[in-house]
Amino acid sequence: MSARFIDALRFAAEVHAMQRRKRTDRPYIGHLLGVTSIVIEYGGDEDTAIAALLHDAVEDQGGAPMLREIRERFGGRVAHIVDGCTDTDETPKPPWMERKRRYVERVAKEDREVQLVSAADKLSNARETLHDLRVHGDVVFERFAGKKDGTLWYYRALVAEFRKAGETPLVQELDRVVTELERLARS
Repeated sequence: MSARFIDALRFAAEVHAMQRRKRTDRPYIGHLLGVTSIVIEYGGDEDTAIAALLHDAVEDQGGAPMLREIRERFGGRVAHIVDGCTDTDETPKPPWMERKRRYVERVAKEDREVQLVSAADKLSNARETLHDLRVHGDVVFERFAGKKDGTLWYYRALVAEFRKAGETPLVQELDRVVTELERLARS
């Protein structure tokens, strides 16, 4: 990784400095680092790693102006990947189910780089949810707009769409984590 990656890491830390994971005291940067680690583990290059660091910046921290800044600072390829991982840049955001259905419908049509970062994001989220389900029980689903049924639907629908685009080790791992999450949530 070059100095450009370090610049992106610094930028992500600044952009998300005050943000916490949903209804936890965990700094948001931990999620971004986790997604970046997964992207690198599954073969991502510097641009995809940078996009992983910034994948939520548009959705959570500034909308279209943030996407323009990412394009200016890190280039068109990174901005394209971040845009592909963004379910909305609207404020206020549309209703949760509407956004998630639209995202599920388009994710299989996205290019390989967008799918890599998106699947890494979903794997990171599913792992965290599974961990918290084991520690705290079903109350974990109260953090999410989709609650238990919507959250489980979303993860499973994404696995199905990622599979349509091609079976990969990352999709297989996401499926294993989602399957375990479903098993524990239904027991």
